[in-house]
Amino acid sequence: MAVFDSSVPISKLTLPTPPKALLPDIDDTLTDNGKLTAGAYGALWRLADAGIAIVPITGRPAGWCDLIVRQWPVAGVVGENGAFAMYLDGEKRVIRYHPAADHRAGTRLDNLQTLIQREIPEARIASDQPFRLFDLAIDFAEDEPDLGLETAQRIHEICTRAGAAARISSIHVNAWYGDYTKLDMSLRFLTETIGIPAKEIVESVIFVGDSPNDEPMFAHFPLSVAVAGVRRYTELITQPPRYITNADGGAGFEELTERILAVE
Repeated sequence: MAVFDSSVPISKLTLPTPPKALLPDIDDTLTDNGKLTAGAYGALWRLADAGIAIVPITGRPAGWCDLIVRQWPVAGVVGENGAFAMYLDGEKRVIRYHPAADHRAGTRLDNLQTLIQREIPEARIASDQPFRLFDLAIDFAEDEPDLGLETAQRIHEICTRAGAAARISSIHVNAWYGDYTKLDMSLRFLTETIGIPAKEIVESVIFVGDSPNDEPMFAHFPLSVAVAGVRRYTELITQPPRYITNADGGAGFEELTERILAVE
């Protein structure tokens, strides 16, 4: 059976009650070609106005997350693949670091960067790297030229061989040192900050993503969704989402939003 044969169209998603929280990936889930679409941004506001806690779960850096919590209608954001959660307490920005996030990993990441670029000279550091606290992002598809998934897999292999945790997104290979994940930090934030009891999370929280680094989230949440572009990664994903939208990127997120807001 093909990997996505068990996934069903988003039109089949039925919810007995509105979800308490929605966890969206950002790149190529809310965005098209690197831009946050007007439709997706409007959908975020509609969901927030309906009382649903929006918590983006992203590999993007701390600097970007600071802007997101200040300017988007979100309850918080989990950044750098689970190294921290960031939110506003009134007007005050709060960062909660994962206990395993290593502030001293800079030298090891520098060495890893050198190793990657020695073995793959065309590999380039992501343009958002200066705003990161905990990880190394290697760009293979955000800026031109697109280096392709095969190169991303080679970069991933070098990272894991060097003892780093690594994940392939739709645009970057992210690598870090520390035993933490998007999933672990998301669950911590939902229970400790949002206040959703652990036993209620699986039936009241929706995750939506698009790429291999979202696979642990697809596997954990019964209400997991992917936008259509996830089909590009058939060979890299073994645990698919439960639902798939017809459209990709921001338009796919709008499809999901319509299904959620249809609940009375």
